[in-house]
Amino acid sequence: EVQLVESGGGLVQAGGSLRLSCAASGFTFDAYAIGWFRQAPGKEREGVSFISSSDGSTNYADSVKGRFTISSDNAKNTVYLQMNSLKPEDTAVYYCAAGLLGYYGLGPLVFSGPDGMDYWGKGTLVTVSS
Repeated sequence: EVQLVESGGGLVQAGGSLRLSCAASGFTFDAYAIGWFRQAPGKEREGVSFISSSDGSTNYADSVKGRFTISSDNAKNTVYLQMNSLKPEDTAVYYCAAGLLGYYGLGPLVFSGPDGMDYWGKGTLVTVSS
């Protein structure tokens, strides 16, 4: 059974930090990319950051570049999202998702967004107060 379990969300003041974790099981981890997405109330789900479990390549949305860092521990099948300098506009439910890597690697998954991902976690709420 495929499982993606997020943890680490919570309430933090603006300027603070949180680290999200995504524990994966039930599939061949290094054949997939893991993406972090977020969805704020009334808004569409958007991609935040991606990492290839195959070669470690990463991608970030412009809104989080320089503040968020994605990393992967392949031995633990776990991906982390370190979020620093948090802003109220980062408030959202954060989801991790897994997408099968193809010949062209991370790029096509980043381009296709949520539709390109195969498995999803249930999400963890991040609230940033001003």
